[in-house]
Amino acid sequence: MRARPWSEPDGDDEAVRQELARLRAEVRQLRTRMEGRPLVAQAQGMLRERYALPDAETAFALLQWASQQYNVKLRTLAEAAVGAPRPDDRGALWFPGRARHAEPALSFDEEQDRRAGRGNRSRVLTAVLSQTLAIVDTDMGNVQIADRTEGGLRIERHTGHTPDFVDFFAYVGDEGTSCAKAAREVAQVTVEDVATDAVFSEDARSAILHAGSRACHSVPLITASGLCVGMVSAHFERPLKGLTRAQLKALAVAGAEVGEWLAWYDRTVVLDALEHLHALGRAHGGGSISRR
Repeated sequence: MRARPWSEPDGDDEAVRQELARLRAEVRQLRTRMEGRPLVAQAQGMLRERYALPDAETAFALLQWASQQYNVKLRTLAEAAVGAPRPDDRGALWFPGRARHAEPALSFDEEQDRRAGRGNRSRVLTAVLSQTLAIVDTDMGNVQIADRTEGGLRIERHTGHTPDFVDFFAYVGDEGTSCAKAAREVAQVTVEDVATDAVFSEDARSAILHAGSRACHSVPLITASGLCVGMVSAHFERPLKGLTRAQLKALAVAGAEVGEWLAWYDRTVVLDALEHLHALGRAHGGGSISRR
């Protein structure tokens, strides 16, 4: 069970408050750096064996190059590399003969029409968060992506939340939150009052209330095959009496469009990055190089 959120000390000791803020920022930075370490290390070992690389530094450099070339997060690339079937060692391509499809259009993403960058995952997650908050008229919310390795959901975008909220909900499992229920049921979930809804564990309830949220609504990001690949949630300062049919329909459209976009991203941009990684490994087999 997770510990309750760390509350600020009583009193007006500004020096103590500043030191707490500094320590919290340092912990968040360390957590971010450590989050993908096991997966990256596993991918490094796999690459060393597959391409006869001399050391882990060289394997990391190849991962870093492919990550930067296709603007794919290092953790995402490592996860894909570990989970993908082994390529033919004699083949120039990792995924020969795969079908390629055009990037799906998003009805609410104006930047997409301005060619802000093909396969820009960061832009899409920011756009769906902005669209969701505009539909329900609030300024507090977050986007989570499904963790294929550990299960559960990880926050990737957020606005209006306190640092304590982001720390506590950086990763959520399969129980104890409304977003977990929405992911499990692959359906929108409305919590009209956080203080009384039984969906929350007591620790989660305390963390949400402490952050100033009294209601929330979660929308799963769903692929065409019905798979939940992420979640966008809106939070409200006051209890909610429910959303209109028009709002629910607009949210469902956004969730379906982004879910299908993320599926396209995984089978196109991420696989392109893996193809590049394979080419780099074949070209540098046995040679030593350093990360950038």
